[in-house]
Amino acid sequence: MITFITGNEHKVIEAENIFKNYDIKLEHIDLGYTEPQGTLEEVAISGAKYACRKLERPVIVEDAGLFIRALNDFPGTYSHFVQDTIGNQGILKLLDDADDRYAEFRSVIGYCAPNSEPKIFLGKVSGEIAVEEKGDLGFAFDPIFYIPSEGKTFGELTTEEKNQFSHRKNSLEKFIKWYSSQE
Repeated sequence: MITFITGNEHKVIEAENIFKNYDIKLEHIDLGYTEPQGTLEEVAISGAKYACRKLERPVIVEDAGLFIRALNDFPGTYSHFVQDTIGNQGILKLLDDADDRYAEFRSVIGYCAPNSEPKIFLGKVSGEIAVEEKGDLGFAFDPIFYIPSEGKTFGELTTEEKNQFSHRKNSLEKFIKWYSSQE
């Protein structure tokens, strides 16, 4: 069993939908931890180490961000703060005159077990920032993250559709493949 440390119910639902395909039981605890200012990798390692020490069991944490090329990878590691302050409309306004709308969602899973060093697993998905919000599924930046191959934003995709190729699916699957090989 793996304990997933997050306060985000949307992430829990996405992770449960992925883990059920691998016969690994996922437990969810909203422990809360201080996030250092740094990269997604640094936040994931710090959170995993803290939660593992506190709970004395194997844990995963996930940190994710939206990286927009025309904005020099902003909001990146500040995605949660930016979502809470300027939101999707603020991002769209920042890109009003941008020709380059390329963006990536990145997800880093941090894993730590007692008496071991943490490991990280990076997943990405490429897309574009749409010109307007579309869809009311998903959460946060999903309605403005457009996937050209799907012809839809993440906000227009069900969890099952999004989990076919999302950044979180990619990082979780890398973790699951590694974890399964350890048993």
